[in-house]
Amino acid sequence: MNLLKHCKDFRLMHLHLLALSFACVLADFELTAEYLSDLKADEALEIAAGEYNYDNQGNDWTGTCASGQKQSPIDLIYDDADVVSIPRIRFQNYNQQLQTPLVLVNNGHTANMVLPPTRRGERASISGGLLPGVFEAQSVHFHWGSANSKGSEHAINFERYDVEMHIVHKNTRYANLSVGEASAFSDGLAVLGVMFRARPRPISQHYGLNKVFNALPRIIPYQSNTTITGMFNVGQLLGNIVTGEFYTYQGSLTTPDCAESVTWTVFKDVLDYPNAQIAKLWNLQDSRSRPLINTYRELQDINNRTISFRQL
Repeated sequence: MNLLKHCKDFRLMHLHLLALSFACVLADFELTAEYLSDLKADEALEIAAGEYNYDNQGNDWTGTCASGQKQSPIDLIYDDADVVSIPRIRFQNYNQQLQTPLVLVNNGHTANMVLPPTRRGERASISGGLLPGVFEAQSVHFHWGSANSKGSEHAINFERYDVEMHIVHKNTRYANLSVGEASAFSDGLAVLGVMFRARPRPISQHYGLNKVFNALPRIIPYQSNTTITGMFNVGQLLGNIVTGEFYTYQGSLTTPDCAESVTWTVFKDVLDYPNAQIAKLWNLQDSRSRPLINTYRELQDINNRTISFRQL
């Protein structure tokens, strides 16, 4: 195998991401040491989760996934929520261009992209809402259904949507820890949830999301990877949604080990996105070379948790 040739394309199939990253830093795309470290930490977190699939929508997962009392996702119901006067989500450096290239990976469970610092060296971050601190953006991934089913994880007023995007953040209190290590603390992580609604329109104006979705055909096989180059900032992932109205609650990761360490912020507004773009997700393959579809966990019991809603 001509390794450097494959690295120039950055599409080595079925190789460990760690080995891929080290090899490709020698080729045309030189990734920063910080980004390489983040990629390795993300790979380690995926390995630590062990083997799992969505055949039973998570109902066969064990450990905290089965025994936890603050599990996610849940149905976010306006009539059952506390309407509260809390600050907006404040976005810092969300409009600053990220260091590129970005690495998009099919890890067998989702399309995942680790987010590097901005070109100024700072990380995009969020605060406000009911967030217990400042949280820096770490990665983004997606959950989806199939041609015949919706695939968002959370439901809003009993309705599921076609796709749910998760932007994962880590509390700056744990800046020296990995995302996996920070998940051991109840205030370790914060996730923004954005719903996508499939529309028949053929063209999207959402530039950043288009760059991600246009790269999906290059990561169809399990453990395949590609790069996204050029101008890109985290704010582009939000499209044109209204961020002033949202549900927020204390919950968990929605994949093993389902650590109960997440402050969830799920926006009420829904992003309309072309069906042709969303359909690209259905072509991805899992570790068994099966279609990677219906990648959502079953709704979990609320267990008397407080669900808060901020409205304009």
